[in-house]
Amino acid sequence: MNLTTINKSWFFLKTIAAVSTVTACVAPSVAIAEDLPSVNWRMQALWDAGTTPYEYEEKFVERVSELTDGKFEIRLFAGGQLAPSAQAFEAVRAGAFQMMKTFDGYEAGSIPAFAFTSTVPFGFPESDQYEAWFYEKGGIELARQAYASAGLYYIAPTVYGQEPIHSKFPIESLDDLDGKKGRFVGLASTVMSEFGVSTTGLPTAEVYQALEKGVIDLADRGDLTANFEAGLGEVAGYIAVPGFHQPTTATSYVANQAAYDSLPDSYKAALEVAAREISSSLRQHILAQDTVALEEFEAQGVQITHLSPDLIAEGRPTAMNAWRRAAGDDELANEILNSQIEFMQELGLID
Repeated sequence: MNLTTINKSWFFLKTIAAVSTVTACVAPSVAIAEDLPSVNWRMQALWDAGTTPYEYEEKFVERVSELTDGKFEIRLFAGGQLAPSAQAFEAVRAGAFQMMKTFDGYEAGSIPAFAFTSTVPFGFPESDQYEAWFYEKGGIELARQAYASAGLYYIAPTVYGQEPIHSKFPIESLDDLDGKKGRFVGLASTVMSEFGVSTTGLPTAEVYQALEKGVIDLADRGDLTANFEAGLGEVAGYIAVPGFHQPTTATSYVANQAAYDSLPDSYKAALEVAAREISSSLRQHILAQDTVALEEFEAQGVQITHLSPDLIAEGRPTAMNAWRRAAGDDELANEILNSQIEFMQELGLID
């Protein structure tokens, strides 16, 4: 058994143990509380209704209800249904609705710390490693500090694996990126610019059309299954995996601070328990479905390129320069980045 296998096994066991312990301690206390108030929230998801990630958000709100004996109900809305996705951050902060699922990188331009709580390009290659940073290395507390400055409360991440790169040309080396136009957001945009990509932060819903019309040459969007469901194989003939721009992904459950503060402690605990359970189950589902999705893309005639670890290692020094530039002189962003680099060193990913 090699070091990578040991690391992955250790993180899996730690995750299972932590979830089991928290659920065992919290769930009974939630269930037996008979004098707690009925609370009704609205939540906007990140994805469209009918997609796999949306189905897991449905599981999340069902689990919260179950843990609170039906007294804490969250009504789920699809991405853009309550507010345009680009305005959801401000809408939740203003109290238009109480909760959202978001990708922190969307707001990294105004809050630099968010660049590192959504993904680390050329960073953690395994989702268990990234989740371990959140739960074992203080990442959640750091993310909460970042959101507190905006008047919002960070509940927990949903961590899953890589997002592939869909392109209209084959990617065999990092040099193939130079001079191309691509859709990337957050820290991935900064890093991809280092490799000569002219980046734009188009909304997820506009990726298909932008590829179809040649506005962009390559893009990230979501996991393989979500991208197949969105029809990207019809407009981009090539896929590169793993997506070095986003080797692991974290989306975020975020609440209006005042609404969160008004909750009983047991309801707050229910949110955290449900969030961690959904993170684990969605990640396992995506892992199982990635192979199926690749086969479906290949059946469409899409060419799949499996990039080597050596290529990713080759690009990491350039990416690290972009990490530092993205953090700039922001104290919290640098604290988060230094914490992640220290953990990567412990894992043997960087010197």
